[in-house]
Amino acid sequence: MCLAVPGEIVEIKGHEALVDYGGVRRKVDISLLEDVKVGDFVLVHVGFAIQKLSVEEAKESLRIWKMLLGGDEEWKI
Repeated sequence: MCLAVPGEIVEIKGHEALVDYGGVRRKVDISLLEDVKVGDFVLVHVGFAIQKLSVEEAKESLRIWKMLLGGDEEWKI
């Protein structure tokens, strides 16, 4: 089973972006996508951003993650 995790791009340097996952930040390769910018939401799989998401798609995806993980914390978008 493969999982892709949604996150928000907070910084870009070349083909690498810093992505925020609800407070946890990780470096991600963005070379597979075109026209990404700070503030965009992306799906990340094994360190690569594989798809851009709209704000609505990101909210729904994060809602589902929250439900699956049983968390009480709100993700802020």
